[in-house]
Amino acid sequence: MKPPIGRDTTLCMSLAARPGNFGSRFHNRLYELLGLDFVYKAFTTTDLPAAIGGVRALGVRGCAISMPFKEAVIPLLDGLAASAAAIASVNTIVNDAGVLTGYNTDYLAVRELVAQAGIAPATPFVLRGSGGMAKAVAAALKGLGFDHGRIVARNTATGPALAAAYGYAWQAGLGERSAPLLINATPLGMRGPEENALAFPEDTIQACDTAFDVVAMPAETPFLARARAHGKRLIAGTDIIVLQALEQFVLYTGVRPSEAHVREAAAFARETP
Repeated sequence: MKPPIGRDTTLCMSLAARPGNFGSRFHNRLYELLGLDFVYKAFTTTDLPAAIGGVRALGVRGCAISMPFKEAVIPLLDGLAASAAAIASVNTIVNDAGVLTGYNTDYLAVRELVAQAGIAPATPFVLRGSGGMAKAVAAALKGLGFDHGRIVARNTATGPALAAAYGYAWQAGLGERSAPLLINATPLGMRGPEENALAFPEDTIQACDTAFDVVAMPAETPFLARARAHGKRLIAGTDIIVLQALEQFVLYTGVRPSEAHVREAAAFARETP
């Protein structure tokens, strides 16, 4: 049984521009199932340095990092684990007695999901975005042997840089470009101002084989909804969020839950509270 919250309870948290409930519900459900004296809370901030200073000063054990903080947080940390250093992007902070280390569990989640989907490495792809999550996707695909890719990003600094880092092509706009594998790593379709935006045009979606959206809120974006209507194979952001959150949980607590516990926590987290 989980102990009641008290002075010895360990705090974990997340920082995002648009906080959701999934992480809080997933982690807190696992704490309950495993009887761990932890609590997890989601936050947003307009002052990232102050927020990270609070993580250090208050002894917050772990902090998940989401858009748009995955790169900006790096100078505020004491070091990077290999998973974060390889792609210069952080989605997880672990606090060891005031020493903050950045990790990236997005990379591991993306790699596993693409491998599970059985997509041949020779498959050409188009990846929209050039931020932290796009880096994780590009690195995972390159690690799996995907050599025929194109980065589509309006940012003329980060877009070409990401493409060059992994040997892919770059273009600022999608144009008429399509591919068997389409990946959205932008906020298009995310709850908020761009919730109704379609990450790819209808005819581009119709021509693909696999639609991959990293957006986890909502569970089915307009992009995935249109791809489903056309009978395409889907890889959803909700799948990524479970796998990356599991690895965060292990880093924070030192405990790896059973598959049954992970399934239960994920189902609980997906329910509307």
